[in-house]
Amino acid sequence: MLIQLLSKLNHKPPTTTTILLLLRRKTTSAEYVASRNRDPTFEKLMDKYKNLFKVISIQNLILGTTTTTKATASPPAVSVDFLNRLSQRLHLNRGATHFLRKYPHIFHIFHHPTKLQPFCTLTESALKITQQEAAAINASLPLVINRLVRMLSMSVTKTLPLRAIFKVFRELGLPDDFEDSVILKKSNLFALVDSGIEPNTHLLKLVGDVIPKSELVAAVDSWRVMECCKEDVGVDRNEILYSFKHSYPPGMKLRRSFKAKVKEWEKLKYVGPYEVVEIGEKRKSKIGTMEMEKRAVGIVHEFLSLTVEKMVEVEKISHFRKWFGIDLNIRDLFLDHPGIFYLSTKGYRHTVFLREAYERGCLIEPNPVYEARRKLLDLVILGRRGLSRGHSEPTSVRQGDDGIDELKTDSDED
Repeated sequence: MLIQLLSKLNHKPPTTTTILLLLRRKTTSAEYVASRNRDPTFEKLMDKYKNLFKVISIQNLILGTTTTTKATASPPAVSVDFLNRLSQRLHLNRGATHFLRKYPHIFHIFHHPTKLQPFCTLTESALKITQQEAAAINASLPLVINRLVRMLSMSVTKTLPLRAIFKVFRELGLPDDFEDSVILKKSNLFALVDSGIEPNTHLLKLVGDVIPKSELVAAVDSWRVMECCKEDVGVDRNEILYSFKHSYPPGMKLRRSFKAKVKEWEKLKYVGPYEVVEIGEKRKSKIGTMEMEKRAVGIVHEFLSLTVEKMVEVEKISHFRKWFGIDLNIRDLFLDHPGIFYLSTKGYRHTVFLREAYERGCLIEPNPVYEARRKLLDLVILGRRGLSRGHSEPTSVRQGDDGIDELKTDSDED
């Protein structure tokens, strides 16, 4: 079939070299991503999240402004013209004004009395959500410190670049001023040191042991213990010793060879995310390389388990790859293990989810910070709908079959 097709296209018989080049051609990274099995629940969730990310970007710009007169105690606001100039950077294809009007539950446009131009501020509902999130973060500071210690403990050198922490501070539930409120206040645990390689670059170093090594247990190890303790466990407990929880996208065909490969991979021993490993020694053999891949899966699994929403951008994780001793393509790692991770490409970004943490589009074990952020997502889902005349509170909301809140009406805005 291949030879006949080439003959029709070239009007002459193909050479042996041409056939071999086509047969040996490897799948590109983009083709590998495109060929992945889609999960409708995660895709629908990310379809909502891509607009939420834009809302958060504008919200941060508004909250970052300071009021000129404290006597009036006016809420923070930003010029609509300023947001329109940033439309391309914020991925607002039809301009900031059009985007702001799509979400009246979140943004309020008004005419500034002195500057004589339209300004944008947050609605009372949106301000309450930001205050609730900030209060939840402050209340969970001990847990946040625990996460940061675990992140540093996974590093080969017990250090991480501060700029990488800044990229994931929201995912870890750190406060906006975490450099002062967490790092500097906990000098017995953390220290900022200069990088000897890059100028003007600081490294965050773990200098104290707040968690004994015996208590540094990975999330997957806790799951294995729970599985082994079940009375009705249907598999051999020895098989769970190095296994991960798998759940595949609906409709994904699991071939017999694929199942056998996964089963063999599950039995493979590996070094946990908090254990010390010699990278060079493990790379000498094929088994060692496979163990290092499984160790990378364990590290990323633990990384996602430490995040508030059990999801993070792939680009952000890549900043930690060298420090965690991962010598693999992170994105391909997610695609190679579709039963553990789910990769979405919506919203100008690649986002990875920890599959086992979600059910019907919601976290199985929610936390106060996640619940506050989920309320903002609910307002994004409402869009222009749900406002009765003369009222500013959303109405007619129900929960969909996939756990995502929706309005009863079928109409939706572009």
